Amino acid sequence: MRLRGQPLGTKNLIGARVENARRNQGMKQKELLAQLQVRGVDLNASGLSKLEGQIRYVTDTELLALSQILGVSVMWLLTGEERPQQHNS
Repeated sequence: MRLRGQPLGTKNLIGARVENARRNQGMKQKELLAQLQVRGVDLNASGLSKLEGQIRYVTDTELLALSQILGVSVMWLLTGEERPQQHNS
């Protein structure tokens, strides 16, 4: 397993969680890319690496597809939490 050579960027909130969920499932980047292609998301290996490294923005269609493929909620990808926080007015 290759370790990340650079610190995480700040262009998205989900990259580290995508990488974590993918690795926990024993899924390689190549497998995730193939499943994204099936869902109509055209992303190459460099783009996925940048997404996971949080040095690339994420589109809404990519967010939804990643959520479905990895079997996690969009909320978890965005916040690390399953339920939205309730705001007291």
